[in-house]
Amino acid sequence: MTAAPSQPSAPVEAFRLLIVEDDPLLGKRLQAYCRSQGFAPTLARSLAEARRELGGSVFDGLLLDLNLPDGHGLDLLRDSTLLQSLPTVVMTGEGGIAVAVEAMKAGAADFLAKPFDLDQLPIVLERVHETERLRRSEAFTRSTQSRQGASLFFGDGLAGIRARLDKILAADRSLGEALPPVLIEGETGTGKTTIARWLHHEGPRASGPLIEVNCSALPENLAESELFGHEKGAFTDARSVRIGLFEAAEGGTLFLDEIASLPLPVQAKVLDAVEDRRIRRLGGNRPRPVNFRLIAAANVDLRAEATEGRFRGDLYQRLDLLRIQLPPLRERRNDLLPLAERLAAALFRKYGQKKRPFSAAARRKLLSHPWPGNIRELAHELERSIIFEDAPELTLENLADPASDQPDQQLPFPDWLAPDFQLPQAGFSLERAIRQLIELALRESSGNVSKAARRLGVSRDYLRYRLENRPRKNGE
Repeated sequence: MTAAPSQPSAPVEAFRLLIVEDDPLLGKRLQAYCRSQGFAPTLARSLAEARRELGGSVFDGLLLDLNLPDGHGLDLLRDSTLLQSLPTVVMTGEGGIAVAVEAMKAGAADFLAKPFDLDQLPIVLERVHETERLRRSEAFTRSTQSRQGASLFFGDGLAGIRARLDKILAADRSLGEALPPVLIEGETGTGKTTIARWLHHEGPRASGPLIEVNCSALPENLAESELFGHEKGAFTDARSVRIGLFEAAEGGTLFLDEIASLPLPVQAKVLDAVEDRRIRRLGGNRPRPVNFRLIAAANVDLRAEATEGRFRGDLYQRLDLLRIQLPPLRERRNDLLPLAERLAAALFRKYGQKKRPFSAAARRKLLSHPWPGNIRELAHELERSIIFEDAPELTLENLADPASDQPDQQLPFPDWLAPDFQLPQAGFSLERAIRQLIELALRESSGNVSKAARRLGVSRDYLRYRLENRPRKNGE
């Protein structure tokens, strides 16, 4: 066993560690070494001392010798009332591998066979600590996603969507393991992620993981590695084997949001994975079976993208088996007020505030605004009002009131598209209407000039000319 170095070369993030070791010399050396590495160690020399420490203090990890003077470490390991989910590394004497295996079955996260190099401790404990952190994070995420899915508001505007989802769930329960992919299309902010979570948590794979991937956030040169994993040495920085997200979704659901952002070669591999239920890691030769349910989402028309050659047609055909088309919020006028009230109620609970009603002006604003950001924009606007407004009623002061009599007010929504709009006697500004329409197209295209031009039926050059020559606001 090597002596502890005077200066740690790579300090580990400190966490509270209980060391249970009856050998006085080894116990002190372990305690001193762990302290030098940034841990906060406490030493117990028997099961009785360990039980007292665990009963009176909170620890982040446990280093447990199995052969103790007043019993066996396995007795402590099996005591769930004390250890609960405490990450534990067991220490075994020479020839104790069989006992170590038994300890792993009892819940130990790792083991060290004596005599061991003290430099192994930070590596093993950091790995155990990180594994536990990820486990808790995944449990929290799964719980949060389940609550979000359970509170999904369908309303009249999504009655057809709910019926479609019920049919998909009925088919899922009869099909067993091999579930077909689901495609969810809709504008940004219409709730595609929420629908995907609902479908997972209500379906037969609810007990498995839900792995969510925003494909637009994957760097093009790393997308294949992230999704399918890689073998050691597959590329310059591949220093170890890494499983991909398809494998991480084993037994559960893989949700690929904005799937149209994936490079065409990666789309081909996604198709192979869906068709064959096997993947091949980057740099690997052996195909690996995978058991997942794919849900894909897109904020563009995938059929049109496939026609234009920007999305693989064969992958689109495979995804189009079960398709859900979410309508934008501006087409769900009957749902706007009840949806806003439901979202506001959740926000009031979140911030510990007493519930406040919407003012009459706020209701007019809610119904007249186009909501180009859809439900996401609505939720953000409500949150802003709840945080910053202190009036007895919510007024949504950042939204323009369509009943305002200020003729020069720049409305965020072109009021001339409202069903009850009439040309004013004082005249109508066609130039301003064109500017409003351009701004609306840009918002709905996330600022993409080419997409906005296509939606308006004009050339990109025309749109750029209009933007370059638009009147500037103060400060621009």
